[in-house]
Amino acid sequence: MDKRTLLAIALSFAILIGYQYFFQKTPPPTPEDSTQTTGETVSTAENTPQGLTADRSTSATPVIDHRKSLTENIEDKGPGKDVTVESPMYTAIFNSRGAGLKSFKLKDYRRDMEKDSPLVELVNVGESTDYPLTTMFPESSIEIPAGVLYESDADSVNLIDAANAKSLTFSWSYPGEIRVEKIYTFNPDKYSFDLEIRLTNLSSNTIKENAFIAWNRYVDPSEKGDRYNHEGPISFVGNKVISKKIKKLGEREFEGPDVSWGGFETKYFISAIIPEQPSLTNFITSKDSKNIVSTALEGPKNLIPPDQSGSFRYSVYLGPKKYDNLKAQNVNLENSIDFGSWIKWLALPLLTALNWIHKYVLNYGVAIIILTILVKLIFWPLGNMSYRSMKGMQKLQPQMKKLQEKYKDDKAKLQQETMALYRSNKVNPMSGCFPMLIQLPVFFGLYRALLYSIELRHAPFVFWIQDLSAKDPYYITPIIMGATMFLQQKMSPQPGGNEMQAKMMMWMPVVFTFLFLNFPSGLVIYWLFNNILSIGQQYYINKQKS
Repeated sequence: MDKRTLLAIALSFAILIGYQYFFQKTPPPTPEDSTQTTGETVSTAENTPQGLTADRSTSATPVIDHRKSLTENIEDKGPGKDVTVESPMYTAIFNSRGAGLKSFKLKDYRRDMEKDSPLVELVNVGESTDYPLTTMFPESSIEIPAGVLYESDADSVNLIDAANAKSLTFSWSYPGEIRVEKIYTFNPDKYSFDLEIRLTNLSSNTIKENAFIAWNRYVDPSEKGDRYNHEGPISFVGNKVISKKIKKLGEREFEGPDVSWGGFETKYFISAIIPEQPSLTNFITSKDSKNIVSTALEGPKNLIPPDQSGSFRYSVYLGPKKYDNLKAQNVNLENSIDFGSWIKWLALPLLTALNWIHKYVLNYGVAIIILTILVKLIFWPLGNMSYRSMKGMQKLQPQMKKLQEKYKDDKAKLQQETMALYRSNKVNPMSGCFPMLIQLPVFFGLYRALLYSIELRHAPFVFWIQDLSAKDPYYITPIIMGATMFLQQKMSPQPGGNEMQAKMMMWMPVVFTFLFLNFPSGLVIYWLFNNILSIGQQYYINKQKS
């Protein structure tokens, strides 16, 4: 590899890593009064949810202009009853206390590599914290606390052999005021499920209700994060992904409206709530003194006449950040995978190709090697052009040294004579660098695809490499990779007359080796085999007769 090319790669790579490490893609929070932009919907015949009716004659009934809190009127009746939902893909436990989610375990994913390792759990809250998907109605005519005790229409839901969707309904009512129903609908072949919150007005006045549905999660402050991994609140607002750092959370921060989805993510999994009316919804984040991070959707406001019902509808996705699964939601949820905005167009096809190869070889390590070979074959003509140019430059080194000695005090004349030497020998110095630079986007695309794709999580290769998403535990592959870079350096022409550049290039394999020590082993394997193929190609060109 040409020295200038290697230096360009190093600088580009440093920029990529530095950008990830130092910059955050979160815009400044919107003012807290953004909730005022949330619109109101009226449960009349025009916009009453399907299957419900409303009498136009009640639309003139006055709206309650004061707030009535039912908190003090509700008795605490114990911890609530658990209701289990068993699916081929997960086991969910709901609790009648708030009709929230107590546990959600993914059956196809384990926490660690060990076979008896616990399943991945997406719910993590303390006993005194409201469960995820609990609902409140702040700034409403009738304020209902999150922890009321609902009644369920079933003790369990079994989807193992189900062919169609099944539902689970939690209901709670306060006589003469309001009835609340939370209707969950599950599909046996999806990680997502639907939630309808239906409110029935039992009073004699039109009421205004504002929905607030939260996803709460405990975050251990002692756990060290991964600089390449974001864990915390994430949302898609105004056609833009917004992620927030946990350590910067505190009082409530508002985003929106125009919230397509919002929730909590880790590197490989996401818990996202998707509103039916994004243009009337705000996203709210906060963290309390107990290290409970709250992400919530608020809105829209719903005007409900007497004896009528109004609904708030959501979809909830709880599962792996697998591109096809997220894409199927049709709300840009796939953008939660950080492929990079400027290189995503290349990362996705490479990931698709990798998955296609894996179908036949059943080993992602082997699939990475085959993909590396295919990419190398595509760029083979450009590589030949580059190495031939480097060979030509190498032959001119003695003459270039003579020119440098002859015109050491006349830089302009040296430049003129050097270009004349290139022209007379039909050598273009840029022809060695340019073809290699063209291949840089491919490397960056694979870098993003391999770094964030859940397909490599706990995927074994051979021998000591049993997790391609983790670093090489013995640092063998990064060291071999550094050795191949050193060999490439020796095969390339030395930068004549520039001692500083020569010293920089001498240290480049060492710098890259240390840089790759903590990279996912799948990415190191790609770079290692790419180097091996490049060495073979360069050796072939060097042995050809002029």
